[in-house]
Amino acid sequence: MIFVINSMTGFGRGEYKSGSVRCIVEIRTVNHKNYDYSIRCPKELFSVEDRIRDLVKAYISRGKADIFVTYVNEDTKVSSVIVDSGLVKAYIDAISQASSEIGLNFEPRTDIFFKIPDAFTQVKEATDADVLWSNISPAFEAALIALTNMRHIEAIKLIAGIEDCFDRIGQFFTVIEEKSETVPEEYRKKLTDRLSELLDKQIIDEQRIAAEVAVFADRCCIDEEIVRFKSHIAQFKKLLAEKESQSKQDAKQSVGKKMDFIIQEMNREINTMGSKANDLTITNSVIAIKSEIEKIREQVQNIE
Repeated sequence: MIFVINSMTGFGRGEYKSGSVRCIVEIRTVNHKNYDYSIRCPKELFSVEDRIRDLVKAYISRGKADIFVTYVNEDTKVSSVIVDSGLVKAYIDAISQASSEIGLNFEPRTDIFFKIPDAFTQVKEATDADVLWSNISPAFEAALIALTNMRHIEAIKLIAGIEDCFDRIGQFFTVIEEKSETVPEEYRKKLTDRLSELLDKQIIDEQRIAAEVAVFADRCCIDEEIVRFKSHIAQFKKLLAEKESQSKQDAKQSVGKKMDFIIQEMNREINTMGSKANDLTITNSVIAIKSEIEKIREQVQNIE
């Protein structure tokens, strides 16, 4: 099964044994804006590192992946041993100088060679790349499948939290929709009452008041923002509803980036509502919605 929505945080382990060959792969992923990849593996795997990278990229499109590979083939023979003579001489010279400075006698012996890090390098017989890949790819596949399953389980928890936020947004947004329809009439009433206090009712110009209310209504109208905001919510919920993908290629289209963009647009529309509405009830609802949007944004940062 290929999941569309995955968390960027997860861990997967895979192991493969066959005869003298043993391979263990561990993959850890964490949040990252884009895709980042690092691998620690024995030198004999360098010839297939491109294949490893391509396989990992088929499963991970966003996040930082740290890969650790243990590979042992007991049948691989050592063809030669290289001694770093310069390194050995440098160590012996340094030890001799330090011994002289503190008044100790130093008589170098050959067994000291084996205590010098990296003094000896084993050169093993090269293994055919295709054979090598057949030995390690099952472990990689198992690790990546385990990682994907864990990331999806984490995503289910994220989705539940996001859906709760949208439920609360829906409640506050209903208040905004209902209140926006009454704001112009409330303004007309307040304006009329205020003028009545200041002027004789008989000289109040109703046409002037109507014109003023019309200008106010146009200035504080948030109908377009409401329509766009509802559209953004529908788009976001459609992404949340996509549980599976038909192919790996489709799944690699980063849902997290799409969600992040929609959240930015939602935030833009709700900010505009708050600045135009000129009503305390709407302003309070806008503040509450902005708080929920920020919670969603934080959750989206964890989605691949």
